[in-house]
Order: sequence, then structure tokens, then C-alpha cells
Amino acid sequence: MFRKPGRGKSAAIDAKMKEAIDRRSAEALRSMAGVALSAGLDANLSLMKNGLGDSADVIVRRFRIGALARPAALVFIDGLADATTIDRYILEPVMGAAPIERSDDGAEDAVAWLQSAGLPINEATATGKLGDAVHAVLSGDSALFVDGEAQGLLLNTKGFEKRGIEEPRSEAVVRGPRNGFAETIRMNTAQIRLKLKDPKLRIKGLQVGQRGNTSVAVAYIDGVAEPHIVGEVVRRIEAIDIDAVLDSGYIEQFIEDTHWTPFPLIQNTERPDKVVANLLEGKVAILCDGSPFVLIAPAVFNQFYHSPEDYYERHLIATLIRIIRIISMGMAVLLPSLYIAFSSFHPEMIPSRLVIAMAAGRSTVPFPSIVEAFLMEITMEILREASVRLPGPIGPTIGIVGALVVGQAAVEAGIVSPIMVIVVALTTIGSFASPSYSAAIALRMLRFPMMAAAALFGLYGIMLFLILVVIHLCSLKSFGVPYMAPLAPYRRKDIKDSFYRAPLHRMKERPTFFMPGDPTRMGEHAKEDES
Repeated sequence: MFRKPGRGKSAAIDAKMKEAIDRRSAEALRSMAGVALSAGLDANLSLMKNGLGDSADVIVRRFRIGALARPAALVFIDGLADATTIDRYILEPVMGAAPIERSDDGAEDAVAWLQSAGLPINEATATGKLGDAVHAVLSGDSALFVDGEAQGLLLNTKGFEKRGIEEPRSEAVVRGPRNGFAETIRMNTAQIRLKLKDPKLRIKGLQVGQRGNTSVAVAYIDGVAEPHIVGEVVRRIEAIDIDAVLDSGYIEQFIEDTHWTPFPLIQNTERPDKVVANLLEGKVAILCDGSPFVLIAPAVFNQFYHSPEDYYERHLIATLIRIIRIISMGMAVLLPSLYIAFSSFHPEMIPSRLVIAMAAGRSTVPFPSIVEAFLMEITMEILREASVRLPGPIGPTIGIVGALVVGQAAVEAGIVSPIMVIVVALTTIGSFASPSYSAAIALRMLRFPMMAAAALFGLYGIMLFLILVVIHLCSLKSFGVPYMAPLAPYRRKDIKDSFYRAPLHRMKERPTFFMPGDPTRMGEHAKEDES
């Protein structure tokens, strides 16, 4: 008799089999890159079929080159390649061309003729590798093979549907450009080029993912960005070992310095003007095909409460707005904790009339202040998440109405006090004032352990927790750059663009903590005007 293996053993066997299959598939994909194309047309089509598989959307169009009287075939994927480009600029000119005079030996270099005179198309690259041809077809290009040629011709026929340029919803500004990035990497690099017409702008292309082969671009300004930082960014991206990258968030998680922190160590944005401004400071931008979010590295803490419109308004207005943002961020973290500490440990620090009002409001509340605060904060987080997932037109309405109804009902039922509703409302509003969604989430995460510290030790617990947070922030680095620069380590020159913004004509030098190759961003005429 044979006994069936246990469930745990069976699962382990299945996992080992899946790992072995994935390893063989990865090895097959890597080995494909070194396979050379054949001189026979049928042999090349067979190689392409083996590389692409038997899929319904893979189109093989056989035809005859009229000028050379030789069989040929075009391979492309329906839906990724533009049918109009294929018909008008590839098949029609080649099939209808008049015969050319043969050379003495009767052989013509078909690939060279098609590149130079046969095809009126903007990009045609010859290749002798199967891996290049397969990758090009999967990216929306077409592969042209001619009988008797051991090379294929990769033609630019990308024509898949894509979203147009729109205003970023997550980074709306009152004054400034309205265009944002899309999901197409070449459209995004073009927007950067339009705003930064510098011949030293470099865009390095990479491929990430064994199966997805996602196109990734690293953009920087040669002579401004520190070469060591650029090299480290490229090295970390090349070290990513994953099946596919579906969004730039994958790359962010793989290349950040540490994973054990709630604070974002790499900035993301949908705005081309923000990317260009950071490139001019000596930073590096990482673009991912299929994602409208561009990563910016290195990152420091103070840039997460900066907005692009800070530089489009006069410096007094920008400084006032930044101070308001900092106060709002403090409210988002501290208000519930201060309420718990004052009501539970330090009522003597509150004015007498306010203490009496708070006591009257809490007279019917059956919970201690920490439970009351946790109930309201968790309820607000649920309402916030629900409003994001609901359809656009009704999401904000449901969030506002839900908060009002739940808060009023909770007060009338005696579950929470009226002042707790006010505290939670101010906390939520303060968290929305942050320009960076990633930084706002970090503050929301810190709010709950700080509330617990306030419930255990009062103001002493809050101060102790804040000291631990500051120590943690000072220990963080982003690609070798201190996260709390220019405050820790302190650099007086770079304070001009931190919690306040100096006039533009006074910010002549780039931030030194990014180690720019060219530290000056204004010419001699600006120095003369200042003097």
C-alpha cells in the first residue's frame, strides 16, 4: 500500500517544481539573446515562433519584395503595432517597388538596401540576434526577414493606445504648468526634453524583469549630477531580479537604502517641471514604462513639504505657505496625542473654563481618552480609504457626509466627546495639507504609536517618542546623502531653500549635500547684479 504524502510535503514539492520551472524558463529567455538568425526565411520564422509562442495576436505577413524578387516576411503583434504604418510605409513601398538592376554576382544586400532606400520609415535597425528581434516585436515594433539574409530588420511601428497628457490630480497647483506624465516612457522623456534643452542631459536605457522586460530610463545632467550617485542608481536597478516591473513603485522598493522606515527615501512625482527642477539640482530621475510616476533620488526630508508652485510665487508668499504646511504636518501628528496627554495627565495645563467644558463633554463618554481617540482615528482612516475607492464623482461627497454623520451620531450617542471630533477633524485636514502623499502616509502611521506613548506617559511619552523619531531621521540616508540635510549636518548656505524660501536671485548655488559637479546655477551677470 502507498500512503499519500501530507499536505505540507505536497506543498513543498509543488513549490520546488514551480521554482525549477521558473528557473528553466528564465534560462531559456537568457539563452535566446545569444541565438543567431539564420539565412533561411522559414528557419527565422520558426525561431520567432518558438520565441513568441503560438499566440493569436502574433501576425506573420509573407510577401515578395518587388525590387529584389525575393520572399520576405513581416512579424508583428496586433494591437501593439500601427496597422497604417505597416501598410503605407512598409508593405506598399516594398511590394510595389520597381525591379532594380542586379549586380554581377546576382546577389543584393537586401537589408542594406531596405535601410538606405527601400523603406520610408524613421527607424530601421539591423540585427542578427533572435533575442533582439523578439524583444522588439514585444515592444510594438515589427521584424522584417528576407530570404537569404542572416539578419533581420527591426522597424519602428509602435502604435498602441495610450493616454494623453493631462493635469496631475495628486499634485495640483494654483500657478504653474498643467501637463503631467503619462504611461508611455518615450512621451515622458520627450516632456523632460521640452523643458530642459540641455545637450548634456543624458537618458540611459535599461531593461528590468526577466519576463516583463520593462523599459526603464535613468535621466541626469552630465557635469551636474555626481557620477558616483548616478552609478549607484544604475547598479541597484540592474541588480533587480524579478519577473516584471508593473510600476515605478517596484523599483522604489528594490533600490531604497532601508526598508524599515515609514518615511519615503525616494520621491515620486507626476510633474515634468518638478523632475527638471530636481535634475538641475544634481539629482537623478528614474522613469518606468507603464507608470506616470517618475522617481527622484536622492531625497531629503524637507523636499517632501515643498511644492513646485513655491518657486513660481514670490518668496514671501512661498515662505508663508511652507510655514503653514509645517504647522499642518505638526497638527497631523501631535493633536490627538496632546489631547490624550492633557486630558489624562496634565489637566492643570488647560485653562479652567476649557477644562470644565471638556469635562462636561466627556461626562457621558464610557471610554478613556485613548480608546476614544483610537475609535475616531480608525473611523476616519476607514472613511478616507473608502472615499478613495469609490467612483470619482461621489467619493469626496461620501467622505465628507460620512464623517459629519458618524461624528454627530457618535457625539449624540455619548461614545465620544465633541472636542474629540474637533481634534480628529483638524488632524485630518492637517494631513491633507502635505504636498506629498508618501510623506502624509508616514505621518498617519506615526500618529498611532505616539497616541499610545501619550496614554502611557503623557507629555513625557510624546517628547520621548519625538526624540526617537528625530534620531531615526538623522540616521537615514538616501544614496549616501543625509536624510535631514541641510539641518543635520547643518549647512548654512543650503538653509535658503528649506523651511523658508529665499529670493531666487540669492540662490546662486546648488545644494551642496547633493555633491553637484557644477555647484553654480547662475552666471556671472547674476553675481554682478547682486553686488
